Amino acid sequence: MGREPHTPQGRRREGCVHSRPMASLLTARDISKHFGARVLFRGVAISVEDNERLALIGPNGAGKSTLLKILAGMEHADEGQFSSRRGLRVAYVAQADSFPDGATVRSAVLDSLEAASRAGKLPHLHEEYEREIAADMVLDRVGFVNSDALCGSLSGGQRKRLSIARALAEEPDVLFLDEPTNHLDVEGIEWLEETLSSGTFASIAITHDRGFLESTATRIIELSRAYPDGTFSVKGNLAEFLRRKADFLDGQAKQEQALSAQVKEDLRWLRRGAKARRTKSKSRIDASYDRMDELAELKARNAPQKAAQIDFSATDRQTQKLVVGRGLSKSYGDRVLFRNLDVLLSPGTRLGLMGPNGAGKSTLIKMLMGELESDPPTVEMVAEEASIAELLPHGTPPLGTIKRADRLRTVLFSQHRQELDPDETLGNTLSPTDSVIYRGSTLHVVTWAEMFLFSKDQLRTPIKTLSGGEQARVHIARLMLEPADVLILDEPTNDLDLASLDVLEESLEEFPGALVLVTHDRAMLDRLANRVLALDGKGGGRYFADYQQWHRIVHHVPAPAAKKAAAAATPTGTPGKKKISFKDQQEMGAIEGKIAMAEAEATRLETSLHDPAVSGDHKKLAKVGQELADAQARLQALYARWEELEAKK
Repeated sequence: MGREPHTPQGRRREGCVHSRPMASLLTARDISKHFGARVLFRGVAISVEDNERLALIGPNGAGKSTLLKILAGMEHADEGQFSSRRGLRVAYVAQADSFPDGATVRSAVLDSLEAASRAGKLPHLHEEYEREIAADMVLDRVGFVNSDALCGSLSGGQRKRLSIARALAEEPDVLFLDEPTNHLDVEGIEWLEETLSSGTFASIAITHDRGFLESTATRIIELSRAYPDGTFSVKGNLAEFLRRKADFLDGQAKQEQALSAQVKEDLRWLRRGAKARRTKSKSRIDASYDRMDELAELKARNAPQKAAQIDFSATDRQTQKLVVGRGLSKSYGDRVLFRNLDVLLSPGTRLGLMGPNGAGKSTLIKMLMGELESDPPTVEMVAEEASIAELLPHGTPPLGTIKRADRLRTVLFSQHRQELDPDETLGNTLSPTDSVIYRGSTLHVVTWAEMFLFSKDQLRTPIKTLSGGEQARVHIARLMLEPADVLILDEPTNDLDLASLDVLEESLEEFPGALVLVTHDRAMLDRLANRVLALDGKGGGRYFADYQQWHRIVHHVPAPAAKKAAAAATPTGTPGKKKISFKDQQEMGAIEGKIAMAEAEATRLETSLHDPAVSGDHKKLAKVGQELADAQARLQALYARWEELEAKK
């Protein structure tokens, strides 16, 4: 396995060495890479073993993508030695998915198989019909229904799946993946986790998806200058890695303290008079200077690793109704994305927007941004509206419309970062002048750049030469200069390292406006979202209290209360056989409609609560407030009963 850091006492760290020998597929030693005067990494050692699921993490700009390409044989190292098993087959999935113009799903896989066959990698697929069978099998495994679809018509998540399918078709011994969860929805990530966990191949993936690291990785390697050999390797998942990393860094800090005290004594000894110095041992003098050099290196490694200073600005708006959308619908031809969807955004709302790729998340965002209008309401929607018209508060927006607060300021973080000119310099992108105004204060562009971990020397660097994580930080820096009432984040975690992710989440927790969060990062949804809207892409949209409730219901995981009830109902010593009664089946058939009605009632009361006719009358305000509390209690009871019934299935 890869070279691992040593403890300050020089012993190899417990737990970092495999307990039994494993077959090495690929080994790299003393790998170094430079770009001009910049050293990306030096002296790195990594190996990949049979069936390992290795994850490569590290700060943005550390050189992870470059190292992955070197290991995959796509780039050359400046220094280092390689060895691999004879006949080793490798496949590489790039961060950006690329397909030939006019290619179809099937032809993209077939072209890859033909190239691999010509290169001698797949001698058993020499005939065209054999490659066609192999292509159809892998596309079926990945879940592509229409293999004749043009690659250019696919969503980002579908393109990523196709890239992975193309690599799997090559039957690799080692699969290299660069940020594979980018653009995949939650369902796609779970599919990828299962594919890697059940595969007979080894994999090495660059990723900072914490859920992916926790559930999939069998070994994690961090590439960072904080370690003596440039990497830190731990066998285990993310929790185990973080524990051992903390232990190692604590030991390295103590080593610096002890060495610092010794160097102080050396300096006192060396400062004695010239006559005394002539009597000193040359070996002791040399040892003193060696300790000084070692201390300087330790200080550099122990310097706190910085994270971007992310802090979004909000306006001082006091209104409670920032955005109110009623009866929102959107169809394209015969395909219904969503229908009769209500959305309410207030200060403090942190709405997680979920759904499979193509379900309409980006479409809904465009509606909230005012870039796209809703379809007109259907006849059924109008009839239902008429039946409850007398219950609607004054000023309720008509069906199929969105009402926004006056002078609403909405800021969008786009996953595509199209706002960034790839040929523009970093300095001009951060600010066309030599300063920025942030929260009423004027900051020099150098100071502003340093807040996002960019040095003064990088200001003339073109945007296109920056890593994905560095470009994400540039995008965030630009958005932070725009005060917002509503902050819409479309896949903000793509390419960000773990330290920056933590700072981003802390900032979003403190953001006082409304937040709409579209992300595949399950850890971020779990931490931030206080409401989840899940689109199914078939016209349906459903609200959940939080990510955990969505996960329990979708994956049929019993809630804690339901688990206790099931355990109490199961006789001791009798296997717990789940069987739902006919009565429970009938109840399940009706409960979803009850939940929808309860959600609509709660939304109506929330809207009514902010109606001036109600908020200006303390008696009405108290009455509506009590009704809202009762409605929310009924809704929670319905959710709990739903989960109990799901647990019986």
